[in-house]
Amino acid sequence: MIFNKLERFNNSLTQMIIPFNKYQGTGNDFIIIDNRNSFFNPDDSKLINSLCDRRFGIGADGLILISSHKDFDYEMKYFNSDGNESSMCGNGGRCAVRFASLSGIAGHKQSFLTFDGKHEALILNDLVHLQMNDVRGFDVSDGNYFLNTGSPQYVKFIKDLKDFDVYNEGKNIRWSDEFAPGGTNVNFVELLKNGIFVRTYERGVENETMSCGTGVTASAIASVLAGHFDTNIISVRTRGGNLSVEFKILKDKITEVWLCGPATFVFEGKIEV
Repeated sequence: MIFNKLERFNNSLTQMIIPFNKYQGTGNDFIIIDNRNSFFNPDDSKLINSLCDRRFGIGADGLILISSHKDFDYEMKYFNSDGNESSMCGNGGRCAVRFASLSGIAGHKQSFLTFDGKHEALILNDLVHLQMNDVRGFDVSDGNYFLNTGSPQYVKFIKDLKDFDVYNEGKNIRWSDEFAPGGTNVNFVELLKNGIFVRTYERGVENETMSCGTGVTASAIASVLAGHFDTNIISVRTRGGNLSVEFKILKDKITEVWLCGPATFVFEGKIEV
């Protein structure tokens, strides 16, 4: 009986070693795991949360699983740092593209599947160009915009963004009854001479991130819808670096939406859990 207890105890201490890569896109950082052999359980939200913890884990804004798919180069699943699967992540998508290219999973031109459907991507001049899905419809209230660019986005134009309290103001809007129960990402946008400066409070991360790809995309589109610019290419500055968004506004939708910017390998490793 004692030996049986010891055997059960030893089995409970069995560890799993997880190989991973760390990437960042304009300061938005991600753990990327090649899960084409399905060794990682995507339902283990506690594990994902612990891996993303910046003090006790690897540390990241989110985690990306790369899986095989018979109709695409791969499938991308994105999880916020709280451990829950989330909607489309633009910077995460660009990092997945770079990872797939450097890992030999796909070439410089890619097609992959994620939460909101099919995406095309192209690596050109060392920048990752990611095609986002069409945007159909938007709401405007008191000059603020709400639209979905793969994730729900609230866009508010303000001045002096550098010293603005993004955390508290963003948190209040994210948890407001207006966007319950799912909540929304909240983007604060300052108009610049040749583009926009964007800071984002991200749901799931529950904090400001250095950059948010879907938020940047929504902010660029909103800046044109609001009449601040008469162009189809918007330059965007974030705390983590520079991006650009290209799109066409038609009568019933915003189409041919492309998010472009750097995506960088940081390090690779193994973690025992």
